[in-house]
Amino acid sequence: MADVSIAQHYHQRTKYDPETIAAMGQKGLDWAQQPLPYKDYKLGHEIDLKPYLEKDLSNTDADWRWWQRLSRLLIDSYGLTAKVMTFSGEPMYLRAAPSAGGLYPAEVYLVSRGRSLLPAGLYNYQVRTHSLWRFWDDHPWQALQAGCFWHPSLETTQLALVVSAVFERSAWRYQDRAYRRVFLDSGHLLGNFEIAGTLCDYRPHLIGGFADELINRLLYLDGVSESAIALMALSDLFQVEQNLPPARTALPSPTHFALERVPERVPEGELLGYLHEHSAIAADAGFGQQEQKNATLPLSSSHNPLADKYNFPFGITVSTKTQPIPWGDRLEDLENTLLTRRSTRRYVNAPLIRADLFALLDFSYHPEHYRLQSFDSAPDYFDLSLIETFVAVSNVEMLEAGCYYYAPQAEELRQIRFDQFRKDLHFLCLGQELGRDASVVIFHTANLATAVEKYGDRAYRYLHMDAGHLGQRLNLAATQRNLGVSGIAGFFDDQVNELLSIPAEEAVLYITTVGQKPSR
Repeated sequence: MADVSIAQHYHQRTKYDPETIAAMGQKGLDWAQQPLPYKDYKLGHEIDLKPYLEKDLSNTDADWRWWQRLSRLLIDSYGLTAKVMTFSGEPMYLRAAPSAGGLYPAEVYLVSRGRSLLPAGLYNYQVRTHSLWRFWDDHPWQALQAGCFWHPSLETTQLALVVSAVFERSAWRYQDRAYRRVFLDSGHLLGNFEIAGTLCDYRPHLIGGFADELINRLLYLDGVSESAIALMALSDLFQVEQNLPPARTALPSPTHFALERVPERVPEGELLGYLHEHSAIAADAGFGQQEQKNATLPLSSSHNPLADKYNFPFGITVSTKTQPIPWGDRLEDLENTLLTRRSTRRYVNAPLIRADLFALLDFSYHPEHYRLQSFDSAPDYFDLSLIETFVAVSNVEMLEAGCYYYAPQAEELRQIRFDQFRKDLHFLCLGQELGRDASVVIFHTANLATAVEKYGDRAYRYLHMDAGHLGQRLNLAATQRNLGVSGIAGFFDDQVNELLSIPAEEAVLYITTVGQKPSR
C-alpha cells in the first residue's frame, strides 16, 4: 500500500465495475438542484464583444481589428453555438468545446497586464452574452508571474487566459468520477484555444505548473468549489517581441502515498476534493525564476518525436501516412468546423473510408504536417510522451477488424488482436450504442505509476487534459471530414484493459468513437 499514491488510489476507487455500477446509479438526479453552467457578478462592468464578430475585411482600424481577434478567439473556443430543447422544456445552450452531459464545468478568465484597449485587471468571459466582465481593477501581472514561478512566457506577453473548474457542475451528476471529466472537458477547451489561436494570430503558451493557492487568491477563488487548473500566456504574433520559443509546461507536485492517511477512510463523495488538494503545488515549492529559464522540456514532449512504446512482431502493420487535411486557402473551413462541431448521438451501419481514419490520426498527432497551412507545428501539451493510443476497428474499408496500437513516430497501426469486438465495445462503454455502432473506437491510456513518478499526484490533471486536447483534435478533424464523432468518459476500466491486452497499470483515460452519422 505504501507505494500507491493518492492519484493511483483515486483512479482505482473511481473505476466503473459491472457488479457495482447499478447501485451507483440508484440515486436519481435532482434536476431542480442542477448547478448553473455560468457565473454572475454583481459588481463590475461589461465589455460587449458581439460587435466585433462581424467579418469586415475592409475595416483596417487597428483597434477594431485587435478587438475582433480577441472576440473571435473566445467565441471560437468556448462560445455558444446552438440551442437545443431538453425534455423539461428548458433550453440548453451548446458551446464550441464539448462537455460531458452538457455541464460545462470550466470558466475562462482573462488577465490583462494593462494596455490602452484593455486596462490592467481581471476579466471573466461571460459566455451567455459573449462579453468580458471586468470584476477587478488592478495591476495583477506581477502576482500572476509570481504564482507561475516567473514562467518565461509571461515576461513579454500582455494577456493571459486562466481556465478554472467549478467542480460541483460535474460532480452533481458524476460524483467523484467527475474529476476525470472536468479535466477532459478542460482539455477540449485547451485544444480549441490552440486551434482558434491559429485563426486569430495568438499563440497560447500553456502553463500547468503554478502555485494553486496564489493563482486562486489572485482570481478570488476559494480553491475548493472552484479552482484554477490551467493557464495560457497569449503571445500576440503581430508583436515581434512576443514570438516566444516553447517553454516548460508542467511542474511536479509532491507525491502523497496512501499510508500518510489511509484513503479508504475518505468517504465516497469526498475523493474528488481529496485528490485535488493533494495535487496542488505550494508557493514555496522551490521553483524559482532561474530554474524556469533553465528547465529543459521533457525528452519526449510535444516538441520532440513521440516514442513508440509497443511493438508487436507477429501482427500486421498498416502505414497511416497520408496527405494533410486541407482547411481552405484562408483557413475558412477551420472556423466553421469549430462552430459547427457536435457530439454525435447515433451512427449508421456504413463503413469508414480508410483514408478518413488516417487523416484523423494525422491531424491529431502530427501538427508539423500542417505548418504550411499556418498551424502551430508544435502546440503545447503537458507531456504527450505519457499518452498511448489504441484503435479498435469494427468497420473500416480495407482494414481488418480488431485492436491496433497506433505508433505515432512510425505513423503506423500495429495489430494486437484480430476479431470483431462490437459486443465487447458495447458492454465496456456501459451499454452505449455509440460503442457498438462506431466504425472505430480510439482509446487513450497512460501508465499512471510512471506519470506519478515524474509529476507527482498532479500528473492526474496533466494526463486527462492532454487526452482531452487530443480528443478535441480528433473531434475537429472528424467534423471537417463530415464524420460522426463523440467522446466517452464512462466505461468499465478493467474490461478496456482486457480488450486491449494491456497491463493493469495502464490507466484508461478517454475514449473517442468515430463513425458515419445519419444523413439528414
